[in-house]
Amino acid sequence: MNRFLSNYINRLDAKGRVSIPAAFRMVLAKDGFDGLYLHLALDAPALDAGGNLLLNEIDQFLQTLAPYSEERDRLSTALFGTSEILKLDSEGRVVLTETVKDHAGITDSVAFVGLGHKFQIWEPARFREHLAEARAKVRNLKKAFGSKPLAGAAGS
Repeated sequence: MNRFLSNYINRLDAKGRVSIPAAFRMVLAKDGFDGLYLHLALDAPALDAGGNLLLNEIDQFLQTLAPYSEERDRLSTALFGTSEILKLDSEGRVVLTETVKDHAGITDSVAFVGLGHKFQIWEPARFREHLAEARAKVRNLKKAFGSKPLAGAAGS
């Protein structure tokens, strides 16, 4: 599997280390990234994390913006200026810095949440709230679009 899937809750140990889920470590290894790229999520009290696939996606998006434009500089600052490259120890653990823990409200445990090409790291209670909101929005979208035929479908 080359996608980050599912969600996991892990506790920080006494030294502030947390184990990256084995399934996520396998995706990072297949991606060829030695470590973990991490930045503050732009629109949530969470952390975005991944490997080469995530970095390539960010680079491709930034290239759509005019060089030296204010938009490109600001987005680069938000994505790269707050980023960290974390090294995994021999047991697959990383140390989260105080900066990233403060942003996400992490104290003693974290939720790892797969989003396909990347994963997020949340404080577990905040993730439960976010998941409840996401499910409610999906239900509303289903109600809004569920009764409409798909373009190109038989009978439309």
